[in-house]
Amino acid sequence: MSLYIPLLERELTYIKGVGPRKSELLKNELGIHSIRDLLVDYPFRYEDRTQYTQVSDINEDNQVVQLKGVIKGFSLQGGGRKKRLVGKFTDGTGSIELIWFRSIKWIQDNLSINQPYTVYGRASRFRSRINIAHPEIELFSDQKKTSATFVPVYKSTERLGASGLDSKGRRKVIANILEMVSPQDLKEHLPLYLVKKLRFLPYHEALRNIHFPGSNELLREAERRLKFEEFFYFQLDIVRHYQTRKLHEQGALFPLIGSYFNRFYNEFLKFELTGAQKKVLKEIRKDLNSGIQMNRLLQGDVGSGKTIVALMSALIAIDNGYQACLVAPTEILAQQHLQSLCEETKGLGLRISLLTGSVKGKPRKELLRLLQLGEIHILVGTHALFEDPVIFHQLGLAIIDEQHRFGVAQRARLWEKGKEHRPHILVMTATPIPRTLHMTIYGDLDVSVIDELPPGRKPITTLHKTEYRRPEVVKFMQKEIEKGHQIYIVYPLIEESEKLELEDLNNGYEKLLLAFPKPKYQISVVHGRMKPADKDAEMQRFVTGTTHIMVATTVIEVGVNVPNASVMLIENSERFGLSQLHQLRGRVGRGATQSYCILMSSFRLSEDAKERLATMVRTNNGFEIAEVDLRLRGPGSIEGTQQSGLPELKIASITRDADILHTARQIAMRILSQDPDLLQPHHETLRAYLKKYVKSAKDWSRIS
Repeated sequence: MSLYIPLLERELTYIKGVGPRKSELLKNELGIHSIRDLLVDYPFRYEDRTQYTQVSDINEDNQVVQLKGVIKGFSLQGGGRKKRLVGKFTDGTGSIELIWFRSIKWIQDNLSINQPYTVYGRASRFRSRINIAHPEIELFSDQKKTSATFVPVYKSTERLGASGLDSKGRRKVIANILEMVSPQDLKEHLPLYLVKKLRFLPYHEALRNIHFPGSNELLREAERRLKFEEFFYFQLDIVRHYQTRKLHEQGALFPLIGSYFNRFYNEFLKFELTGAQKKVLKEIRKDLNSGIQMNRLLQGDVGSGKTIVALMSALIAIDNGYQACLVAPTEILAQQHLQSLCEETKGLGLRISLLTGSVKGKPRKELLRLLQLGEIHILVGTHALFEDPVIFHQLGLAIIDEQHRFGVAQRARLWEKGKEHRPHILVMTATPIPRTLHMTIYGDLDVSVIDELPPGRKPITTLHKTEYRRPEVVKFMQKEIEKGHQIYIVYPLIEESEKLELEDLNNGYEKLLLAFPKPKYQISVVHGRMKPADKDAEMQRFVTGTTHIMVATTVIEVGVNVPNASVMLIENSERFGLSQLHQLRGRVGRGATQSYCILMSSFRLSEDAKERLATMVRTNNGFEIAEVDLRLRGPGSIEGTQQSGLPELKIASITRDADILHTARQIAMRILSQDPDLLQPHHETLRAYLKKYVKSAKDWSRIS
């Protein structure tokens, strides 16, 4: 007895126009295995074929035209590589030449004289004659059958195109499939009450109109329906994880606000907390006393005071008999955090230690022994904290700074270091997260925002300068140094690259010595290839004011805090992403003095680079910058472990379709609040579809 395979799940081998060889090509080139895969590989744009041009009206070179007429004859011209087939095409108002340099025999065998054809292509003039090279051509009767108004264009590859599966070939295959399938094959994926409430096209109509739109309005309706469905199932999955964690993931109870917290707040805190910091602390305290594992994202611009909030959260854990850890992406930042925490809590009686790859031998063994005994209250470190020998006595709170620098699999190893309960998680970022990412990548986290800078801070003035303005930039920096201020100069590379014509750090340093000669000016150099001790020594010279200028790579993107630094000059700024530029700019503006960020670039800039630099000049608002960054760069693979590039969405865009995304999330939350396990009869469709088609990634939500 043969196993019945539903039509949509069948392989493409036996579909008219495909066959075994093309079926294998579709698998290898685009990952398309079944009829369903092909139907949901949607067009990425459409060509309007509603209008026909008459040959006599072609008046522009490179004009895209659609013609209806007949071929009057063929002739072979030229020889060797210049051999070509020329067809004389006429529509009664005039004649043009259709030219083919490839597939000449196939054209001769398959195109007929005096048959009505539709021709589509780019018309050009050569020696006063109009021609279209390699036009898209089909019988007028076939063209009417496959596309009433808009012609879909599909992604393809060179190999697919050569095998006849370019957009035109794909259209024919999909038209054949849509003739085979019935509305029963294209079953509804959404509950009928939802389809009616949102006035969606039925699924089978949406699918037909996304491939062969009956009108512009039907195309828009098909897109709206399919985009919603794509977002909705993703949101249903991610909100379900969030609610499951809230219901089932127990966390240690921290009911006590004890002596460490109270003494720090009353005796050690050097300034009044901002309203935003107080609000966020209340949110964290509520989480820590809820009995549910906290999984909170703390975001705030550079200098907004996230570290103090993190420290006070750690003190709550310590007051309740637990340890805390703070993980940073670099040794420099980890050391900066250690220094800051020790200064803030000096005299409080805390033991705060540092664990990085540089801590080795006996000191490392002793540190790990004390950590396991519970004698270390706060452990600050880098990726070294994820290693198996690092065993806590009782880890209650894990704070992860600049969490996007860590892979989720790495963070998972830290999450496993709790004993009776998973540690509470607080992840921090100085790169504000756009609203759309709150609902997607961060849709399963609670979010806190510090949207208020400490009083007295002046907005940083950002300027964009090209090379011919360098002399005035040098004079400006000299004046700032005369005022007693310091300067950062950041380069994208350490050594000269043959591939990239960038100002590298070593060459830049040599040129700087001419503009800022010794002994009048002192310069520090810091980059990632230096030994930690040398790097620290150079950093310290700048921190103490011994040097006027720090020449560095992006190693100083985070963690360096020198309030006296008033200028950040970024060389080849067009080579940096918006997030990185915003982070670098945040190294200045930390005192009461007016600070400046100068973006040096070449004259030739891409459109994206122009927009990035213009955005930096226009605003200091991290949230606005994050929105532009998301639009230009893409949000990353939404679920799973990939953290850059575009999400695997087939038709929806979290940047262009934010309103649909918001609606989908609200409806998913409403459904799950009323029916958490989707057990109601009218939600059977949702339960079945989730189980069959939504490949939920490992539940990373528990580790942020």
